[in-house]
Amino acid sequence: MIARLRGTVLDRGPDWLLVDVAGVGYQVFAPAGTLAAAKAGAEMTLHTHLVVREDSMTLYGFADPHEQRLFQTLIGVSGVGPKVGLALISVAKPDELAFAIASGNAAALSRAPGVGQKLASRIVLELREKITAGAAAVTPGVESEEVVAALMGLGYSQAEAADAVARSEMPRDAPIEEKVRLALAYFARPRMGE
Repeated sequence: MIARLRGTVLDRGPDWLLVDVAGVGYQVFAPAGTLAAAKAGAEMTLHTHLVVREDSMTLYGFADPHEQRLFQTLIGVSGVGPKVGLALISVAKPDELAFAIASGNAAALSRAPGVGQKLASRIVLELREKITAGAAAVTPGVESEEVVAALMGLGYSQAEAADAVARSEMPRDAPIEEKVRLALAYFARPRMGE
């Protein structure tokens, strides 16, 4: 098992890197964040996951060990292969992705290429309790934690508040008061079946 590589980035493609480790070139498929951090000629350390199939051996690499662990968790879900796992990690940071899963936000997952609503729902169903237990309802960013705290002060449960924050479109640079208003607007929207 190849668990980590440290070497010089020789080349990169749309979804892969070529890393020279002691004269051996490894092609490593990687998410968008890792690809963006890779500079030709620079040394890089990658946390890797090797997928062995009957006809191939494919290496996946991550600059962040949290991305690697989340990738390994995601590909454990029926119907989620390495390509879909990379797509999910490419559209959101690990804590944002974990938060979307823990709060049951399948719509956030379905933004990734190759992930339809059915697959997103299956990911949430299979991983929600694992992620919630492991992440203790991780909320991305200090501002989001403040919004959740404000909603809880207004009488909503932590789960309801976290769900409202996850499902509300909030501009990153908006003041906290505006984010709370947008989250409250989520509760005012009609729900399916009501």
